[in-house]
Amino acid sequence: METKEKTFVRLGFNKKDTSELIDQVNILISSYHVHYQKLRNFHWNVTGKDFFDLHDKFEELYNFSKVNIDDLAERVRVFGAFPTATLQEYLDSSKIKEPEGVPSPDEMVDHLLSDFEILLSQMINVLETANDIGDVSTIDLVNSMVKQTEKYYWMFTSWSDEK
Repeated sequence: METKEKTFVRLGFNKKDTSELIDQVNILISSYHVHYQKLRNFHWNVTGKDFFDLHDKFEELYNFSKVNIDDLAERVRVFGAFPTATLQEYLDSSKIKEPEGVPSPDEMVDHLLSDFEILLSQMINVLETANDIGDVSTIDLVNSMVKQTEKYYWMFTSWSDEK
């Protein structure tokens, strides 16, 4: 009697269907973690006349990032895979890099604008991959992140333009 190998299927997707999507989401998770830690660094170390505004906004942003990281990691788990979860994995696969030293408030905002561009690019990669396999839940999740990230990008661009 011939035995059949059990085929993994979650929500109508098999491992082959989701492997590229999971890879893309894990890169986004890693970049988000480095971005999150930069925000904590900036929140703790911002100085100057814009302290109160930036201190509060950095906290808002790291809380937003924390929720997004959790939602993305849980999405990876939905497919039966494991999200990146160690500091070394984050640093190895993140497209966002840590700053050296403590940047000035203006440099902090410049870092964030660059991070937003990187995150948005990675979100588009996830969206395109999810679209290719018909994964509407991931598309819905990431679209909401794109919308809010674009708004933050606009706000910080406006703040920078006034300087």
